[in-house]
Amino acid sequence: MARLLIVGGFLAAVFWVFSIVDCAVQPPTRHRGVRKAAWIAIVVLIPVIGGILWFTIGRRRANDKGAIRIVAPDDDPQFLRSISRSEQDARIRRLEEELARLEDETDGDSTPDPRP
Repeated sequence: MARLLIVGGFLAAVFWVFSIVDCAVQPPTRHRGVRKAAWIAIVVLIPVIGGILWFTIGRRRANDKGAIRIVAPDDDPQFLRSISRSEQDARIRRLEEELARLEDETDGDSTPDPRP
């Protein structure tokens, strides 16, 4: 019986520390309900129950609808709809002209390579 209590106490302490660390390292956007400092206080002051509350109620999952999702411009349909075809063509034309100018500058450079 004593071994069971020791192992249970050790597991509870490990879970408590893990809960504190997990709550502390999450960005504020991943906290539900109350502020981050309040969740840390709940987990610290109510050891095992606070950790259970944190994982069941307080921690927002990455795929939750309220979570902030950063989308690259080429993956964002709204951004892609906002760009007109003529703007894209003009930008590509300018970039091609700049690339050709840079290639001409490097081709005209006749300084020998200083390395043997």
